Amino acid sequence: MEFVHKSVLFDEAIESLNINADKIILDGTAGGGGHSAEIAKTAKLLIAVDQDPDAIGVLQERIGKLDNVRIVQNNFENIKDILKELDIEKIDGVLLDLGVSSFQLDTAERGFSFHADAELDMRMSKSGLSAKDVVNTYSEEALCDILFKYGEEKFARRIAKNIVEARKEKPIQTTFELVEIIKKSYPQKAMRDSHPARKTFQAIRIEVNDELGKLSKTLDDALESLNSGGRISVITFHSLEDRIVKERFAKWENPCTCPKEFPVCVCGKKPLGKRVFKSLSPSEAELKENPRARSSRLRCFEKI
Repeated sequence: MEFVHKSVLFDEAIESLNINADKIILDGTAGGGGHSAEIAKTAKLLIAVDQDPDAIGVLQERIGKLDNVRIVQNNFENIKDILKELDIEKIDGVLLDLGVSSFQLDTAERGFSFHADAELDMRMSKSGLSAKDVVNTYSEEALCDILFKYGEEKFARRIAKNIVEARKEKPIQTTFELVEIIKKSYPQKAMRDSHPARKTFQAIRIEVNDELGKLSKTLDDALESLNSGGRISVITFHSLEDRIVKERFAKWENPCTCPKEFPVCVCGKKPLGKRVFKSLSPSEAELKENPRARSSRLRCFEKI
């Protein structure tokens, strides 16, 4: 299958980075190269990073021959190591387009989608802990916590219990086996709102790839890696990611820890920069063309 991924909030993300011919930009989720190819048209240097080996192959083919492009297979949480390897001290922009790509969702054998039957996997890097490991080895309590915390699944307790019961008979191997367990755990009324497996699959994917932990670390390391005037632009796809980005940007803009009743700041903590805008959502036209963009949000921060 061709690596196709519709870049969400494409124009807005590119514009937010304020790119020019003197800037070094790191695309931490380069994927199929949509944003990266556009950045490379203007930037002095593009560092295209992705942990997915399938994506790296596509990036090499699409933009690998450009003189101002460096392609790196790694996770964006290792931004400092990546820059050290390239002998680059500071950069001028970081783009993170979070979540699972259209290619990963549409490639059944990757095990991300609840619409296709495949082996449970969900590993963006194709290595390490898999969804099958989580489903078959985590305790009922741990499963319940993950589904509630990462999926905001109100039937987490029932689903976790039924997963543990089912795996006593035999290991849960495929996406459809898991979907059936989830459906049996859902009241009939609740089935009308959206696909019952959506929240559980999201939660397991986040756990498998440690998405929230890596995002939190990356934001801090990315800010340290920026030149003054450099920008971090992040596209999120669910409330948990967005909350991390929103709160971190707000804290950087106003790091003061003084009690609210103090008339002036005495803690001495200075702003690290400013939010370029609070947030942007897709236009109606984009949502019509790409329904998967419906929950996306773009936030941008500029370092002082």
